[in-house]
Amino acid sequence: MTVAPVAPPDPLTRLMLIADYEHPFVYRSGFPRDVPEVAMVLAAGDLAGSYLEFVATKLPRPVLYVPGNHGNEKLIENGVSSDPGGVTNLHGKVLEVGGLTVAGWGGVPKYREKGEGQYTPLEAWQGFAKLAWQLRLRRLAGKRPLDILLTHAPPLGPHAGSDFAHRGCAEMTRFIDRFRPHLVVHGHIHEYEGRKLEYTTPGGTRVVNAYGYRILDLGAAAEVRRSSVDDEVVEV
Repeated sequence: MTVAPVAPPDPLTRLMLIADYEHPFVYRSGFPRDVPEVAMVLAAGDLAGSYLEFVATKLPRPVLYVPGNHGNEKLIENGVSSDPGGVTNLHGKVLEVGGLTVAGWGGVPKYREKGEGQYTPLEAWQGFAKLAWQLRLRRLAGKRPLDILLTHAPPLGPHAGSDFAHRGCAEMTRFIDRFRPHLVVHGHIHEYEGRKLEYTTPGGTRVVNAYGYRILDLGAAAEVRRSSVDDEVVEV
């Protein structure tokens, strides 16, 4: 049984998306100059903890992240590992932030014997079942259903990579089909793949690749505005 599609959030709501690459437009002394007003920052994995802390320090907005598959979100000082400060690890959680319900799932489908940030199909099934349970409890409490799913790996479909390490996640896809969030934000797929920045699933969920830096306007007529090293849209 699936739930009805979520009503679109306020079209004036903007999100800042980052993933996989410490973008020079963000990692500069003048940041956040020339950045439009945003409600929150969604970081889709494989970003250094120091970079996440920089964003949180410079931009007074909630910064939510999920870990990627390289383990670089942790900070190491004097041999001691710690989580970055001023940001929220959303992995395995459902939170309400700025009037939006946001869930997170980090890591990627297992593709090698060793290394963190990987999960087996069983672990993915268990993880998304726990997210589903949290959403059911929210629904029973009369709270807003899922608006945004933040992940590192993509679901099955147009954004899944062509190699084994970057394949899509089947369990995630089933979760999306069931709960129909307004938006899925993922990382892990770099732009050299030559894929479109976003697409819409048959169930009406908008799927966006957060690689680098993007400003996303929510709403039916929204579009992804991007800045990249080779294709400048925002003046630095």
